[in-house]
Amino acid sequence: MYVSPSHHYYCLMVSVGMLLALQTLNAQSNSLWSVRMVDTFIAQHPDSIWYKDIPKSLNWDYERGVVLEGIWQVYVAKRNDRYFDYIKKQIDQYIDAQGRIRTYDYATFNLDNIATGRLLLTLFQRTQDERYKIAADTLRKQLANQPRTPEGGFWHKQIYPDQMWLDGLYMAEPFYAEYASLFDEPSDFDDIANQFITIENHVRDTASGLLYHGWDESKQQRWANPSTGCSQTFWGRAMGWYAMGLVDVLDWFPRNHPQRPALVAILQRLARALAANRDTATGLWFQVIDKPHVAGNYPEASASCMIDYVFAKGAHEGYLDLSYLAMAQEAFKSIRSAFVTEDNSGNISLHHTCQSAGLGNQPYRDGTFEYYINEPQRTNDFKGIGAFIMAANELDKSGSAPVARLSKTVTLDCYFNCEWKDIDGKKVQYHYVWEDTANSGFSKLAAIIERLGANVNELHSAPTADLLASSSVYIIVDPDTPSETEYPNYIEGPAIEAINAYVHAGGKLVLLGNDKGNAEFEHLNNLAACFGIHFNEDSHHKVVGNDFDLGKFSELPEHPIFTGVRQIYLKEICSLTLKTPAEPILTQDGFVYMASARVGKGMVFAVGDPWLYNEYVETKKLPAEYENAKAGSNLFRWMLDIDSVNEQH
Repeated sequence: MYVSPSHHYYCLMVSVGMLLALQTLNAQSNSLWSVRMVDTFIAQHPDSIWYKDIPKSLNWDYERGVVLEGIWQVYVAKRNDRYFDYIKKQIDQYIDAQGRIRTYDYATFNLDNIATGRLLLTLFQRTQDERYKIAADTLRKQLANQPRTPEGGFWHKQIYPDQMWLDGLYMAEPFYAEYASLFDEPSDFDDIANQFITIENHVRDTASGLLYHGWDESKQQRWANPSTGCSQTFWGRAMGWYAMGLVDVLDWFPRNHPQRPALVAILQRLARALAANRDTATGLWFQVIDKPHVAGNYPEASASCMIDYVFAKGAHEGYLDLSYLAMAQEAFKSIRSAFVTEDNSGNISLHHTCQSAGLGNQPYRDGTFEYYINEPQRTNDFKGIGAFIMAANELDKSGSAPVARLSKTVTLDCYFNCEWKDIDGKKVQYHYVWEDTANSGFSKLAAIIERLGANVNELHSAPTADLLASSSVYIIVDPDTPSETEYPNYIEGPAIEAINAYVHAGGKLVLLGNDKGNAEFEHLNNLAACFGIHFNEDSHHKVVGNDFDLGKFSELPEHPIFTGVRQIYLKEICSLTLKTPAEPILTQDGFVYMASARVGKGMVFAVGDPWLYNEYVETKKLPAEYENAKAGSNLFRWMLDIDSVNEQH
């Protein structure tokens, strides 16, 4: 078998680099790689993000968005306001007082221009500045009018008629999905699913499972196979874009949507193919992914970082099994050794990213192996930098990953809390339910619980002993009043008996109430009284506008819920009155706001607020210094006895 000199070079570089790293890079093992790269990038681009040798890179484009999305993810994880301020500063350079996007050209129908729109949605949620909403609406209008193939797939650009490229799925769909969730456009998820399914149907190679870069529905392009319309090469970064778009879209995709399983299945198929084509010698992915030993091919940084991010996030979210997390951890070591260098000031650089690649246009790009391997490489290319930051940040989370999937289920009541709305002529249940991805939903909490290794379920009927038997934790949240539901299902005798017996037998019950004027107290208290808990008809911590300090709890007790948590946010919450066996957990100014009770073999947790709904778990609304998500994760780690479970594996 022929092994190219370049392949020998990279094998040597990985081996030698790993040894040298012990004295240099690993000396700073306490510094997270995500943070080091973000700090380096901001130091090198303090004012504007652009390539100084390419004036047009000052235009609104996707490369800026990839880096800023990475910085946003690190901001969420590390809560450094300097990162948020940097994101806002960069985006504000492009958004004028009327919400127009400077240098953006609607008429080009270029999907690349959509990607940075994710930051517009982030800034709108955080600041409520209408300029960002107007700008995001412009991008959404582009998608509404984007030219399409007969099957509904978006053309990549106006200048590429009839063509879908894998790149476009990352450029458009995460923004599209978040916009649909934020502004309650659920039918858009049918279209989003169709984009992923359509292109996979056309570009997937059945033998290898890999995806070709592009597809020409007309089969007229010189790069297109005259029979299938596919391009002829498996370009690594193209699959990286597609896979990142898919794993990010799933953050917003409704849990009960009929096409969600199809999207997860696509991710799993592609992950298997990518794992099978990881180069065993370098631990990386090559520019042309299936030909690592052909002369001229090379391990490529952006593709390796993108795939690494997808493997780590896919495993953390439960879409992929944990073997992919182990593979991502090993691959990241190779990424550091093969691609990362450090200067005397401690700044780091990322080498060997393909500068650009595409299909057609002038000069004509024919999509051959020779074309891809001869495209220039660039050090500190933004596409590689952004993917590196995301991969490093995702791997930073691995310490909290489950040792194994748990045979435990958290069941959410959807009977006592049962509100419906009409969307496109269909009745849809919403408000504190797993599948609701809007601010009022519990989709983020469901993801937190699944990330702990447990399953989630909903109960749409009155609880009975048989229905509760398989639930490790049962949640009741904000039971309905007549103003919310015409005929509320009240918590009454048989249900109280079943829930009480469930707790005594070892079940865990979570009661999430609400404040006066927003809650049903009488019947909820009939249940809570079994455990020494009473929800008071009062309201505390009223918050006006975005004055989040009015809902701040910063003096937190030593308790498993608050391990590693500095402060949480609770607004318009009722207090609790306790009797034996209930005990207070969180108090302030003489009022009890959280409590627990050991009853029989089981346990009850209560708080006078729905608390962990999307709006105040997702840091796009809630400032990052409030750690509701971490406290919520701790709560269910405690309720599920996860630490004791993991000790047994």
